[in-house]
Order: sequence, then C-alpha cells, then structure tokens
Amino acid sequence: MILKRLTLVLAATLLLISSEAQKNIKCLIKTSMGDITIELYPEQAPVTVSNFLYYVDHHLYDSSTFFRVCTPANEVSKLVPIQVIQGGDMAAEKHAAPIVMENTNKTGLRHKDGTISMARDSVNSATSEFFICINSQPALDHDGTRNPDGQGFAAFGKVTKGMKVVKHIQEQPEKDQRLLKPVIIYNISRL
Repeated sequence: MILKRLTLVLAATLLLISSEAQKNIKCLIKTSMGDITIELYPEQAPVTVSNFLYYVDHHLYDSSTFFRVCTPANEVSKLVPIQVIQGGDMAAEKHAAPIVMENTNKTGLRHKDGTISMARDSVNSATSEFFICINSQPALDHDGTRNPDGQGFAAFGKVTKGMKVVKHIQEQPEKDQRLLKPVIIYNISRL
C-alpha cells in the first residue's frame, strides 16, 4: 500500500514537472553560421515573449541578421563593458508597436550566460531587435549600470543549444561593434 501511494505520488510529481517544462516555448534560430536553440519564458515575461513570437510567427526575422557584437576588445573604453551579440534588424515598416518593458525587477529573470533579451533605446521602446548574453551580464539587469536610466533590459529566455555558434558570431571581424559581414538569420521558428 505504501509503495503504491509512493508510486502514485512520484507519477503525479513527474507529470507536474513535465507540464511545467511544456509551458516554456522552444524556438530554433537558423543562421548562416549554424543553429541556436532557445527557450522562452511566457509566464515570467508574457509581453516580451508575445512580442518576439509575433515576429517569429509572421516570418519577419527571415533574412534579418546578427549585426552587432560587444567584445572585451571593443568595449575596453566603456565604463560598463558587456559581451553580447545583437540581431533582429529589419525595416521600420515591419516593426510592431513598441512594447511595455518587463525588466528583470518584474520578471525575476537575470542576464546570465545565454540569456536572450530585447534591445532598446529608451524605456518601452523595444520592437524587433534582441541580444544574447555571453557570460553573466548583471549590468543589464534592473538597477544595472549599463543604461543610465537604471531600468536594465527585458530578459525573456535563454539559449539551450548553440552557444558555440553565439561565441563564433561574436568573434567575427567588426568595426565599431558592427560586423563587417553580418550573420544572416535565415529564419526563426517554433519547435
């Protein structure tokens, strides 16, 4: 009887864990340098994930690029250096309306190695561009010192496979943080 109850409790726990894992959304970023698999967190960052998936589902990232890299060498003169690759550039007429920013103070997510986050100029200005962190980047979190307004950036997922590709993109020749030959994003699709 005890063994039967224990088996039922274990089965229920595994089912709960499995359903929790299914709430996250996986996507594949196919690039000219290889594939990157990401996992998105719609429960923590619903607005940001919905925004990203709008661009994915409407194929607006097709033929966009990773175009900017921040490296230790090109960030040496910055007060707060970071390491990221940035992509998702497209013509302004393809942009959806900017979204309300879900910073890390609201979501509990942090800018760690492999975190995917929305690029922005000012608060509530993010549209299509996103970046992927290389190593931990706490200066990009809420109250971080990279952005003068202290609001940080909206993390919404992480790389689960393909960090070698991310790092390879970061190593490409650049000038003033712009890749001399941007890396093509063939498409981003849900898995």
